[in-house]
Amino acid sequence: LAKIKFLKEVIFAKMRKIIYNNCMDKFYIETYGCQMNEADSEYMASVLLSVGYQASQSLDDADIILVNTCSIREKAETKVLSFLGRVLPYKKKNNAIIGVCGCVARKEGENLIKKAPYLDLVFGPHHISRLPDFINAVRIDNRKVVEVTDRNEIERKSQLVVPNSLRAMVPIMQGCNNFCSFCIVPFVRGREISRKSEDIIAEIKHLVSKGVKEIMLLGQNVNSYGNDLKVGNGFVRLLEQVNSVEGLERIRFTTSHPKDLTDELIAAFGNLSKLCPHIHLPVQSGSDKILALMNRKYDSRTYLTLIDKLRKVCPDIAITTDIIVGFPSEEEADFQATIELVRKVEYDGAFSFKYSARPKTKAANMPNQVPEEIKQKRLEELQALQKEITYKKNRALEGKVLPVLVESTNRRNNVEFSGRTPCFRILNFSVANPTSDLIGKILNVRVSRGLKNSLKGEVV
Repeated sequence: LAKIKFLKEVIFAKMRKIIYNNCMDKFYIETYGCQMNEADSEYMASVLLSVGYQASQSLDDADIILVNTCSIREKAETKVLSFLGRVLPYKKKNNAIIGVCGCVARKEGENLIKKAPYLDLVFGPHHISRLPDFINAVRIDNRKVVEVTDRNEIERKSQLVVPNSLRAMVPIMQGCNNFCSFCIVPFVRGREISRKSEDIIAEIKHLVSKGVKEIMLLGQNVNSYGNDLKVGNGFVRLLEQVNSVEGLERIRFTTSHPKDLTDELIAAFGNLSKLCPHIHLPVQSGSDKILALMNRKYDSRTYLTLIDKLRKVCPDIAITTDIIVGFPSEEEADFQATIELVRKVEYDGAFSFKYSARPKTKAANMPNQVPEEIKQKRLEELQALQKEITYKKNRALEGKVLPVLVESTNRRNNVEFSGRTPCFRILNFSVANPTSDLIGKILNVRVSRGLKNSLKGEVV
């Protein structure tokens, strides 16, 4: 029996090696949620490409179907379960492996298998590097895999296959220690874990060597990067290292917590040549009462002071935000305080949502929950105001010349190209004598029209 067991392990090991080196299976990844989820999906794709799997743009020929999930809002979870129902026919047709990753996987664990018995694997964001092993366990060992335990380090390979892109997202940390009363992130992503700076720089250099021009540094709260590593002012020091990477053109980061936005980080917008003039700074509410209930650890006056400091250091900085309406106990006066703050700041853009109760969070059990119809009315009023402000700001750019990183061309008309400005606006522009080597270049473009959601222009 011992010999048989030994031979079985040897055979399985050889089979795994054959699968790694000669795999022709195709994978399809569906992503729901934030930029961190998008980055995780990119990493999943890189891991699978690196061991021989092939990417598919369609469910029809996919042998492996993965859905990367978000549980920040209830609607995202509903989307996941709906998607799992839609892919069941492909399980039967292609004998496809079906897997769920991300925050919903971390929160639900084996319960997902109970809700969708045809699921083959459920794994949390801490275990993406082990995805090929999970797939082998399903294919070879014929067993379901559930792995959602937390880890005290981020396991991430830096020398991976890089999707053909000019822009890349690089997670620098994971988790959150803030425990805002509405937020489920600490329960599904765990406490803050920072990657070692040398690993981050090695990954960025690898990406740049493969043609990446712009890096987005990601974290639930990038401002607190390095605190767990006992690195003082860690995020600013990391930005300085990234800024010195040869061949890199642009640096962005998200998301920042206002309570951790230091003067040193604000000064970086004036000191670091590659740091783009754009910051995403979630305010969530303009009411001090609601901010206290949210456990945000700042008030509206402190927040507005940060905005003033940012604009003094970098007058052209674009500022975007997150806002929640209908938080428990939000009265009309609280909502109007939010409206007033939006008028004062004049954000370049805002992601706004109706409050939805999430399990385990403190706000889910708070009294005075706001009726759905009031939430909807307030959301519509807020979004209408922000659309006016965004349109006004886009029109104010008319006549200005902005550097644009050329990302794509109109397939039907090669005369028109598209890219992003440093302030993260999409700018579509025409070129009199286009050439195929414009993609990846930074061109000066004069804005001719400011539209509601983008800009139009022509190359200077």
